[in-house]
Amino acid sequence: AQKCESLLCVIHSFCKKDDYNKENLFNSLNYDVAAKKRKKDLLNNKAKIQYFHQEKWIYVHKGSTKERHGYCTLGEAFNRLDFSSAILDSRRFNYVVRLLELIAKSQLTSLSGIAQKNYMNILEKVVQKVLEDQQNIRLIRELLQTLYTSLCTLVQRVGKSVLVGNINMWVHRMESILHWQQQLNNIQITRPAFKGTTFTDLPLCLQLNIMQRLSDGRDLVSLGQVAPDLQVLSEDRLLWKKLCQYHFTDRQIRKRLILSDKGQLDWKKMYFKLIRCYPRKEQYGDTLQLCRHCHILSWKGTDHPCTANNPESCSTSLSPQDFINLFRF
Repeated sequence: AQKCESLLCVIHSFCKKDDYNKENLFNSLNYDVAAKKRKKDLLNNKAKIQYFHQEKWIYVHKGSTKERHGYCTLGEAFNRLDFSSAILDSRRFNYVVRLLELIAKSQLTSLSGIAQKNYMNILEKVVQKVLEDQQNIRLIRELLQTLYTSLCTLVQRVGKSVLVGNINMWVHRMESILHWQQQLNNIQITRPAFKGTTFTDLPLCLQLNIMQRLSDGRDLVSLGQVAPDLQVLSEDRLLWKKLCQYHFTDRQIRKRLILSDKGQLDWKKMYFKLIRCYPRKEQYGDTLQLCRHCHILSWKGTDHPCTANNPESCSTSLSPQDFINLFRF
């Protein structure tokens, strides 16, 4: 009887200990689940938080190998290449804006949820920079209008799950775009308090030389509206001829010849007709580069683990459209 009693005590003790371990395990699991939920909620709720990677380059692979599984996506590259810092660099600003425009036109649905969030965060930073600097206003207006038009089309197809996230979230983002457009429309350009030499004080040959460096005909038209003297210079035939020859080939120009009332070629009208028919030549101070040796994509000057003897000779500059095409499988 005494042995039976001691055996029952051992069994009872073991059961209590087992219950205690199960309770600790259950509490531990609950804690892990709660921690993961808090982390997920933090990521979902704080939409302005952008995930940054330590490496500012990405390996572009289009298929599975023994060493790598899967392939690199446009959204993954967009998250990794530090576009938030790139917009602060005047050499890269137009490149990033053009890339945002191309994504808005046709690639928005190919981005992951986090990539779409990063896209909107970068766009907001672009708008804030323009509001502060009062530069590139027309460029960002066009970008916002392109994005809003695309979203209007995509939201109507929400039943086909073309956008990641709740429909209310995208409606809120569209409202933000309208608000940014209103802010840009309300910008009042302040004249700098500078009493030194101005553009119109320069000799005419210097003024023309500077105007020849403008690559957008709309900038010439806007400059001509500043003062009567500049209006005369902005109508210079040679100026518009060089602009046409810079952007378009001789064959394209010959297909769109327009004569003025005096029987001369009207290069200004030809330019605006040509840009409706053909893409303009793109020029950027800095671009993304693809290393042909190791297939790594990065900004120029960014160090990456390349095994080539001369990495610079292996780099190829990519236009924004080339960057998009890189991820079309």
